[in-house]
Formats: sequence, structure tokens, C-alpha cells
Amino acid sequence: MEISMEKNQSLMNSRNTHQGERDVIGAKKFGGEIGHKRRALSVINQNLDNCGGGVKRTGGRVHPCVASKRALSQKVAAEIANKKQCIQEEIKKINESNEGFGVWEDGDGDENEPVPMFLETSDTMVDDHDMEEVEMEDIFEEPVIDIDACDEGNQLAVVEYVEDLYANYRKMENFSLVSPSYMTQQCDLNEKMRGILIDWLIEVHHKFDLQPETLFLTVNLIDRFLAKQSVIRKNLQLVGLVAMLLACKYEEVSVPIIDDLIFISDKAYSRSQILAMEKLMVNTLEFNLSLPTPYVFVKRFLKAAQSESKLDHMSFFLIELCLVEYEMLKFPPSLLAAASVYTAQCSVYGVRQWSKTCEWHARYSEDQLLECSRMIVGYHQKAAIGRLTGVYRKYNTLKFGYASKCEPAKFLVEETDVFFQNNNS
Repeated sequence: MEISMEKNQSLMNSRNTHQGERDVIGAKKFGGEIGHKRRALSVINQNLDNCGGGVKRTGGRVHPCVASKRALSQKVAAEIANKKQCIQEEIKKINESNEGFGVWEDGDGDENEPVPMFLETSDTMVDDHDMEEVEMEDIFEEPVIDIDACDEGNQLAVVEYVEDLYANYRKMENFSLVSPSYMTQQCDLNEKMRGILIDWLIEVHHKFDLQPETLFLTVNLIDRFLAKQSVIRKNLQLVGLVAMLLACKYEEVSVPIIDDLIFISDKAYSRSQILAMEKLMVNTLEFNLSLPTPYVFVKRFLKAAQSESKLDHMSFFLIELCLVEYEMLKFPPSLLAAASVYTAQCSVYGVRQWSKTCEWHARYSEDQLLECSRMIVGYHQKAAIGRLTGVYRKYNTLKFGYASKCEPAKFLVEETDVFFQNNNS
């Protein structure tokens, strides 16, 4: 009996020892996991940054998981809550079975329970993400392209002082402006007569195959002369012919002779009348013929837009439509050129387009061009109707890529209407 009792007692002690070892091992394992969760917040945040948002811990290992940019999804929040409840139940069981072994060393579990890491750092993570977005926008801001770099070997491009040339053009363009109401000083003329004259001169210019600069200078000379000199109706065509003659002498290599001008006017004027008007015009303008026109600016802005032939034709089509319209005299040549290029880009590409390079060279923002551009779209819409269709027929040819057939950028007018309505309201 004594031997049996001793064996039973030894067996019980052995079982208790093994049970205690398993409890201690389980407690250590569980305590190691909980202790791992109670690491310093700085370490937790560092791991959060390294894995891109949040971490999920299983068996002491760290696995990356996807964290929401703004807040936790309901699914993740539910998983955290369930895991927290399971941890509390396990802690309670261990404390009941091992009263001498404490997992928490400092106070009650409610006060020292680890706060879910996502909830603690979500605001900070959102702020960091927003800051990164702002920094990326600054880094990838559209650059201003050096449009003259490709012409460094071209002596005719005068890269060394081309910017000085255009700076001088901007100063001088103020002297080429005329009052947008000068026609009120003419007793026998009106705006429609001016439009008919210029529309006819555009056809003459096209038939003679003259340089584009000649046409723009011709219109400039007509307006500047009429702003200072009163002219009777029957001499208005004579003014146009003489203005073209002077422009040809300034821009062309081969100048039309006076007999050609008499012929195209159906012999309405004599040689002496043409020479007399030429003398009157140069004296009235004080021989100031070399002034910047929209042409010099539109060429520069097209280069800034990195244009191809389709955009070139479209831009000149629109700006020649503006030459016929008297009300466009209120805009300086540089703004008229910039608005024509901007409107042409919108028509060709179907979207609003005005790059930082175009804005830098034109010195006009997109908002500053909207008023003029809106008017240009209106002229484009009615270019094929009415009496003044010379520009439309000129650009409805293969030579100019049938530019006049391109659809107008109607969305510019619609968006501008909405903009003004919102401002007025």
C-alpha cells in the first residue's frame, strides 16, 4: 500500500509539473505576443511608415497590409474589435489559472490596453499623404520650354537678341493702336464700308500671292490713316490700294506696279490720283511705317505652341477674320495674336489648351484671352455666310489645308456664358 501511494503521489507531482510547464510556456508565448504589441509608439509608427500604412501581426511576424488613406473600413475595424475581445478573454483565463504570473505589470488592463494603431495614426497619415501630393505637384509643374534652343545655329533666327526684339515690339505696339471709335469722325464712311474694303483687299492679296506681313501692314496703314484723315466714300478704295502699295514697298521683293493697281480697280483711279494719295498718306503718317502688327506676334506664339501646319493655317484664318471686324481694334496686336492662337488650339484639338510656355511668351493668361477668344469663335461661326466671305473662301483651299472647314470651338462661348452668369448672380 505504501508503495502504491508513493507511486500515485509521484505520478500526480509529475502531471502537475508538466501542466505547469505547459502553462508557463503558453503564458510566455502569449505574453511575448502581448508584450510585442506594447512596444513604444515611435517604433510602431516607424513600422507603419515602412509598410506603407498599417501592419498586421500574427505569430510574432509582421506582414504588410493595405491601409485606407482616410479612415478604417468597417471590415478592418470589426476584425480589430474581435481580436481585442479574444485577447481580453485569453488574458482573463491565464490570470485565473496563474494568479502568480502577471502579463501586465503596470495597472489595470482597461487603462493600459493598446489603442488600435490605425486609429492613432490615421490623421497623421492623411496629413503626410496630402503633403506628399502637394510636393509632387510642385515637382512636376509644367516647365517653360526654351523655344529658341533648336535655332542656335540659324543666323536668321537671331537667337542672341530675339527676346530684345519682342520686348521692343511690345513697347512699340502702343504706337500702332488706333481709337476703336475713330470711324465716328468720318462723315462719309462707316464700319461696314471698312469691312468690305478689307475683305476685298484680302482677295487681292491672295491673287497677287503676296507675303502675309504685307496684308497685316496694309490694314494697319488704312486704320492709322483714316483715324487722322477724313476721306470721302469714293476714295476709300483708293486708300486701300495705296496702303497695299506702301506695304509692298516695305515687305515685298517684287512690288506690284501702279498699272496693276489701276487694272484691279477697274480703272476707277488714274496714275496721278494714286501718286497723290501715296504722298498724302506718308505725310499724314509722318513716314512711320515700321510698326509691329499682329503678324510678328502670332509667329512667335505659334513657335511657343510648337505648332504644325494645321494649327498655323487655323491661327491665320482666325486672325484674318479679325482684320475685317472693326470692333477688334480695341485689342492690342499682341493680345489679338495670342487669342487667335489660343482659339485655334481649342478648335483643332477640341479642348482648352494654353501651355505655360505660351503664357510666358505671350504674357497673357488664359483668363485674359477669353473675351477676345469668344468674339473670334463668333466670327468663325458666321464666316461662310453673309457678304464678307473672302477669308472663308481663301482658307477653303488645299493650299491652306481647308482650315475654314474646321469646327468652331463653341464650348468656349458656352463656358464663358456660364462663367459670366455665375459672376453676375
